[in-house]
Amino acid sequence: MGALFNPITKPARLAILLAATIVWPVLAGPAQARGPESISDVAEQVIDAVVNISTKQTVDISNNGAMPQLPPGSPFEDFFEEFNKNRRGQGGKPGGDTTPRRVNSLGSGFIIDSTGLVVTNNHVIADADEVSVILNDGTTLKAEILGRDTKTDLALLKVTPASPLKAVKFGDSDKLRLGEWVIAIGNPFSLGGTVTAGIVSARNRDINSGPYDNYIQTDAAINRGNSGGPLFNLNGEVIGVNTAIISPSGGSIGIGFAVPSKTVVGVIDQLREFKEVRRGWLGVRIQQVTDEIAESLSVKPARGALIAGIDDKGPAKPAGIEPGDVVVKFDGKDIKEMRDLPKIVAETPVGKDVEVTIIRKGKEEKKTVKLGRLDDAEKKVASATKDTPSDDKPVVKKALGLDLANISDDLRKKFKIKDKVKGVVITGVDAGSPAAEKRLAPGMVIAEVQQQPVGNAADLQKRVDQLKKDGKKAVVLLVVSPDGDPSFVAISLQ
Repeated sequence: MGALFNPITKPARLAILLAATIVWPVLAGPAQARGPESISDVAEQVIDAVVNISTKQTVDISNNGAMPQLPPGSPFEDFFEEFNKNRRGQGGKPGGDTTPRRVNSLGSGFIIDSTGLVVTNNHVIADADEVSVILNDGTTLKAEILGRDTKTDLALLKVTPASPLKAVKFGDSDKLRLGEWVIAIGNPFSLGGTVTAGIVSARNRDINSGPYDNYIQTDAAINRGNSGGPLFNLNGEVIGVNTAIISPSGGSIGIGFAVPSKTVVGVIDQLREFKEVRRGWLGVRIQQVTDEIAESLSVKPARGALIAGIDDKGPAKPAGIEPGDVVVKFDGKDIKEMRDLPKIVAETPVGKDVEVTIIRKGKEEKKTVKLGRLDDAEKKVASATKDTPSDDKPVVKKALGLDLANISDDLRKKFKIKDKVKGVVITGVDAGSPAAEKRLAPGMVIAEVQQQPVGNAADLQKRVDQLKKDGKKAVVLLVVSPDGDPSFVAISLQ
């Protein structure tokens, strides 16, 4: 997710903005009256459950007057950009004032339990020293952060009210239809709730903010300060959490995004029980199945997630899943494209025995995987084994617009190729060739041709020639970077 920026200083840049705000906002104008009359009834029914989230952070302004180092996406970046600009305009000199500053940030949230459980966006409360929840009637309650999840940008807060609070329920976002009316409610400035209405413009949007993007897109105005607020259907059920907008200026232009309630419920339930999110882990590297790759691997129609690599310590390896397999179904759910697999795996309970349907060399097979747990704090590194020293002299072969050579100690040293990487080294790439278009480069290693290992350049050339004789339109290569990261590349043979 891109960081917030000052729209005055960067007016031409189109950015995805987190819909949070700083303490000097400009209030948006009134929304046009439109839509069914029931919008008013829903708003009256749920507005007391929508709250303002107020945070405070102490930041040391001692870096020679320069803007402090803040994490990407911090809601305080705009504050310091404006602050330093004002200091310079008033004749302030670098290093003149090193007093720590208290800064405020405002966002929205909503109550899901009358005892005081509040949902908001993680970026609203990120790096805050203090968090307060301000109710629609103005009551301020100190909040405790029960848990947060950076990958879905969600957080769960707890307050202790004097009496039960108004709470709202989640609906089923999977039942949303394109064009369906929705209501976005926020409480950005602790002045009371604000209501906007619109329709569902799209579903399953990927805005490259995280590995599990699956946003609802709506044209209901989501302005700065509305981050963490609920998106309601006309039954008064929360079907999304308003999170981001696309805008050149920071205001709504009718393109807003909300995390769907199906995702929210799963994350919040885990934060409520464990104070963390426990996701399933398959232990594979995947990539998109392009039309070229699908044709070469006999996958018709093009679909699924292509396994590019296997973690030696992951659950997929003992289950018999191999690089080159295409996962088309996981736990009974169809994998239509690559990004479906990480989301489904993450939502599957840790330790569950899952049936996985793969296509291997044109035939469907079923494997059973006992799902592991994805631990973000621990990086699992596969153990590497040393290659047996080779006395083969480097040879150069031309294939696919590539100069290829057998691996030698000199080439390993020249291209910094790790010992565990085996195959044929690319030593040159012809400009304008299909290989150049696929961004192959010297130092990369071709480990497999059409899912078969290759040990030397002559063998690779022979296989490519045979594929051409067989009338194949493309060849699929397993290409490994010098660091050992694998990926499949389809190169045209025509």
